[in-house]
Amino acid sequence: MDELKEVLKKLNSTGTIESVKSEISEKLKTVPYEDVLAVEQELISEGMSSDKMLELCDLHANALSGLIPGNPKTTPEGHPVSVFRKENLAIQREIELINFLFNKIKIANEDEEAHELLIKVHSHFNNLMDIEKHYVRKENLLFPYLEKYKITGPSTVMWGKDDQIRKMLKGTSLVLQKSHNINVSGLKRITEELLKPTLTKILEMIQKEEEILFPMSLDTLTAIDWYEIYKESSGIGFCLVDIRAEWKPEGVSDEPVIKLNSSNIQLPTGNFKLEELKTIFNTMPVDLTFVDKDDNVRFFSESPDRIFQRSRAILGRKVQYCHPPESVAVVEKILSDFKSGRQTKAAFWINMKGQFIYICYYALHGDDNEYIGTLEVSQNLTELRKLEGEKRILTYDKETIIANEIKESVNMDNEKVIVYDAREDLQKGVHPVDKVLFALSGLQDGEKYLLITPFPPTPLIIKAKDKGFSSREEKINGNEFHTFFFK
Repeated sequence: MDELKEVLKKLNSTGTIESVKSEISEKLKTVPYEDVLAVEQELISEGMSSDKMLELCDLHANALSGLIPGNPKTTPEGHPVSVFRKENLAIQREIELINFLFNKIKIANEDEEAHELLIKVHSHFNNLMDIEKHYVRKENLLFPYLEKYKITGPSTVMWGKDDQIRKMLKGTSLVLQKSHNINVSGLKRITEELLKPTLTKILEMIQKEEEILFPMSLDTLTAIDWYEIYKESSGIGFCLVDIRAEWKPEGVSDEPVIKLNSSNIQLPTGNFKLEELKTIFNTMPVDLTFVDKDDNVRFFSESPDRIFQRSRAILGRKVQYCHPPESVAVVEKILSDFKSGRQTKAAFWINMKGQFIYICYYALHGDDNEYIGTLEVSQNLTELRKLEGEKRILTYDKETIIANEIKESVNMDNEKVIVYDAREDLQKGVHPVDKVLFALSGLQDGEKYLLITPFPPTPLIIKAKDKGFSSREEKINGNEFHTFFFK
C-alpha cells in the first residue's frame, strides 16, 4: 500500500500514465481494490483537494485498468447491487445504439441534411438522462452507509465525477435541441467534441462502479444495511429498467428503523397527535429539511411532490456529505454565518426542468437565542408566479384540470381524442412520461389519447403497454410523430 501510494503521488505530479502503469504492474502484479480505496482515502485525509483527487481519479483508473481483479460475488434478483448492475447494462446498450448511429454519421456525405440522424441520436441521449436516478440512489442511499463505516472516498470522488457527467449530459441536451437544421459536417463536429466525450465519461463511471464501488460495498455493508437501501430505492426510481423483483434477506425484520410513538406533542399554542403532525408536514406544499446544531440531518418532510429527493439513509448524516463537493464551501459558509449570528437567512432561486424553484435556509434559535440548527425550505413557485388579478369564486384544481383536458379534446371520427403536444415541455427538459401515464389512467372506453413528440416515444409506448394500453404511431414529418393510445 505504501508503494501504491508513492506511485499514485508520482502519477499526480507527472500525469504520465504508461510509465506508472508499467511500474504498478511490475511491483504489485495485481492490485486489490481494497488497497486502491484505502490509499485514496489516505490521500484525501492528508489534505489532497477534491478537485485534485478528481483529476487523479481518471489517471489512476486508466493506469490500473486491467490490473484490478474482478469480484466473483453475485447478488440475488432485487438486491440493490443487482439493480445497479442491470441499470449499467441498460446504459451500455443505449451507448451501443448511439455508437451505431455515430458510424452512420461517419460515412454520411458531409453536405447532407442530418435531421433524421440527429433526431435518433437526440432520442437516445434523452434516454440517458434517466441516469440521474442511478446516481441519486448511489449518492443518497449507498454513500451514507459507506460513510457509517468511515469510508468517505467514494462519496468525495465519485459524486464529483457524477456531477461532471450531469453537466456534460445537460450540455449535449441543449446543443441537440438547438441543432435540428444542422448538416452532417456540423453533426460530425458535435459528435467528436461533445457527444463522444460524454459517453466516455459515463462508461468510465460504470467501470469504477463495477470494479471498485460495488465489490467494496458488498464486503462492507450488512444485510440490514442493504435491506434499508432496497426499501428506499423505489421512492427514487430506476434507470432504464423496470424492476419488479422483490427482495428481503433472511432473518431481517420488516419493522421500520424509525418508529412513531402515540403520545401527544404539547406546544405553547396547542397540541398534536403524532399522526396529525406528520400529516401536516407531509401535506404542506414545501420541502422541509432540518439540520441540527452539530450539522447532522435530523428530519425531512415527505410531501408527494417533493422537489429534491430525500431518503431515510441521510438521517444522522453530516449535511456536508449531502451536497456535491463543489457546493460544500457554500454550505460551510452558510452554517458558519448562521452559527456566528452574522446572518439568519440565505435564499436562492433556480430554474430546474422548466420549473421555478425557491430555496431558503433559515437559522433557528431557541428561547435563549442559542443556535439550534438550520431549516431548509424549498418550494415550486412556477404556478404561483402566473397568478394575476383576484380569485373570489370557489373552484377546485381538479375541476380546472378537467376543464383544460376538455378544452384540449377534439372530435375525430366521432371519437373523443385528448391531445397533448409534448414538444414544448421536452424543449424545457420536462419529460412527459408521468404526465402521460397519469392521463392514461383516467382514459375512458372509446377515448383516445394523442401524444405529439419530435421523436418516437418508444420507452413510453413500452410502459403504456405494460399498463394495458395499445398504441398506433404515425410519422407526420422528421420533427413530428403522432402516437395514439387507447384501451
